[in-house]
Amino acid sequence: MATPVRKALARAQRSAVHLEMRDHYMLDDPEFIAFQHGKRLGEADRGSWWHGWHDAVAEAVGRGVVVRRARIVSEPVHDYIRYEHDLTFGNLAAGELVRWLPRRNTKDLCLPGLDFWVFDDQVVHYHHFTGDGQLAEDGEEILQDPALAKHCAAAFEAVWERAVPHDRYAV
Repeated sequence: MATPVRKALARAQRSAVHLEMRDHYMLDDPEFIAFQHGKRLGEADRGSWWHGWHDAVAEAVGRGVVVRRARIVSEPVHDYIRYEHDLTFGNLAAGELVRWLPRRNTKDLCLPGLDFWVFDDQVVHYHHFTGDGQLAEDGEEILQDPALAKHCAAAFEAVWERAVPHDRYAV
């Protein structure tokens, strides 16, 4: 079943940008726990890591949508960020562009307090998380508000300009 973000990505015509600002998400995720115990996915074993999200991104990129993701992280990074960094090869293989920005380099940026997606500079999809990184019961909020989308897109661009491309960011 397609999630709201996948549905919005399927409708996107030009752009999809995602800003992640938490140092961890869902610490009880079995894949994260396995990572902490040494499990690593091999890029060559595509069947072990290519999933529905990768299909959705590849389909969007294939029709010309530019998909970008920026992650703001505290340093030294949390183990969850190491996990995300280790898995980012899958995002790149699907066609996403990914950058990382150390939190200390954001002090003069005005950023929304929530992780978000912006699709085609028109639709904002916020994620609401609990303090322990779980998606809250009312965890997704979708607003078709061009002014709000413009605000979030500008925040994303400010982060993107400073952020380090994935292949140059070491954790």
